[in-house]
Amino acid sequence: MFGWYIDPVYFWYVFIPTMLISIGVQVYLRSTFSKWSNVKNSSGIVGPQVAQQLFDRTSLKPLRVERIRGSMTDHFDPGANTVRLSDPVATQPSVASMAVTAHELGHVQQYQTGSGLIKMRGFLLPALQFSPTISYICILMGLWWNMTGMLWLGILFFGLMVLFSILTLPIEIDASRRGTKLLQEAGLMQNENDASGSRAVLTAAALTYLAAAVTSILQLLYYISVANRRS
Repeated sequence: MFGWYIDPVYFWYVFIPTMLISIGVQVYLRSTFSKWSNVKNSSGIVGPQVAQQLFDRTSLKPLRVERIRGSMTDHFDPGANTVRLSDPVATQPSVASMAVTAHELGHVQQYQTGSGLIKMRGFLLPALQFSPTISYICILMGLWWNMTGMLWLGILFFGLMVLFSILTLPIEIDASRRGTKLLQEAGLMQNENDASGSRAVLTAAALTYLAAAVTSILQLLYYISVANRRS
């Protein structure tokens, strides 16, 4: 895997599965988002209007909602207490726009209600600030100079990143669940297209986090196998 040598174990059991999973999930996500971006939601409203309706009709505390360039760049920034919606979500009155907006406001509700999952992830964040750099430096040094202890130290830090990736999955699923309930509470889930389309978009989005978690686990298992072979 390092230098000019590619470990066959890494190639067949990490690289190939990771590539296939990533490509498959991205194709599915983009096709699903594209499909439901062309289906108008029953209320005929765009992302910022969906957000306003949820602020007005639910227990959510209003906050700033702004537009951000690009596609699938939507996110909630807890530091700035701002929801940022991508161009398609902010401008198209589609089922996909409604679902994505609700998902981001699901994250808002997690923070406003003090979700335990968010607190757990926040506890890990300081340790993760330098984990990627430390992890890869230690792993490379351990492999190049045959320093098993250094290799295991790198694996430990990589394991923290894997834990963060695994924890992100239930957080995203919970945000989608909360977002769906908010839409129902606000009376915006009015027909089968709204329900099935939102479910499809949010499921496809969740798969990206599942793929990331699986990829990180495969890499971790590979590093552990290398360390065991060198012990």
